[in-house]
Amino acid sequence: MRVRIGLSMAPREIALDVDDGDAVAADIEHAMADGKAMVWVTDLDGVKHGLAADKIAFIEVEPKDAKPGVGFATT
Repeated sequence: MRVRIGLSMAPREIALDVDDGDAVAADIEHAMADGKAMVWVTDLDGVKHGLAADKIAFIEVEPKDAKPGVGFATT
């Protein structure tokens, strides 16, 4: 499952492949609500990514059955 995380200090979003995108979204939401400084996300390769919680602008979770699109059209 792929998640995209937008940061307010970066012009591009971070795209990560993770086991459970909904769990990552919930972890980010809890960290932001609790006022934590960092959010740690581990991708499928086992790499840990530390993100400044107060700089997270958005998170997008793709569904598991999403088909990759080419160009401007998806079917």
